[in-house]
Amino acid sequence: MKVLIIEDEAKAGKSLKAMIENNMDTAEVLAIIPSVKSALKWFEENAMPELIFSDIQLSDGLSFEIYRNLEITCPIIFCTAYDEYAIDAFNTNSIDYLLKPIDEEKLTQSINKFSNLKSFFEKEKTKQKEALAKVEEQIVHPAISTILVYFQDKIIPIKVADTLFFYAKGGINKVYTSGGKMYHINHTLDELESKLSPYQFFKASRQFIINRECIHSVHQYFGRRLYIQVKIETPEKILVSKVRAAMFLNWLSS
Repeated sequence: MKVLIIEDEAKAGKSLKAMIENNMDTAEVLAIIPSVKSALKWFEENAMPELIFSDIQLSDGLSFEIYRNLEITCPIIFCTAYDEYAIDAFNTNSIDYLLKPIDEEKLTQSINKFSNLKSFFEKEKTKQKEALAKVEEQIVHPAISTILVYFQDKIIPIKVADTLFFYAKGGINKVYTSGGKMYHINHTLDELESKLSPYQFFKASRQFIINRECIHSVHQYFGRRLYIQVKIETPEKILVSKVRAAMFLNWLSS
């Protein structure tokens, strides 16, 4: 089993190499590559390995640059300091990921997963590339975590995690929070949609962007629309058009 490690921290690379060799009797670690530039050169001069363990953030850029410029035909297990939320976008399509510091038991599980999925990997390459692009977008352009609202003569920071929904009507934009508060904001819903996490928030209509945490239930409504019932009273019913209904249900189940 030919294995390549792409890791810019020497100590982490050596530790990972030792764990791989302890858990894979047939493993041969070909090299520990520390940068995007050296990885591109290595692939030019060497045959494709059978498995790659790859950090995301290297000394000279993101490892995604490697996979954008090369046709990688083997599975990749990512080793990263980013938490599950940051990499959730590609978790179901990539082979696996390991959070640093790497736990050997989790490494063993990843190796077993690789063995089970090896024959399936070729069919998943296109999906993986699309999913990696989503993760890169999250890292390069992370979602905002705080919104500033203006109340009387004060500027109040509101945590995005504490918001239930955003509402717009007649050119007036508002945010409703889990604490039962409502504030006027200067951002339009279109502006907010581009800044908020697409996993956590969904633009249900021209009037509403909703946080998945505030959803109580979803009901069929007239004209094949969906009625979203949330945990607090809303200025008007939150309705999803029949055109966006499937998209919303896919988002809700993701």
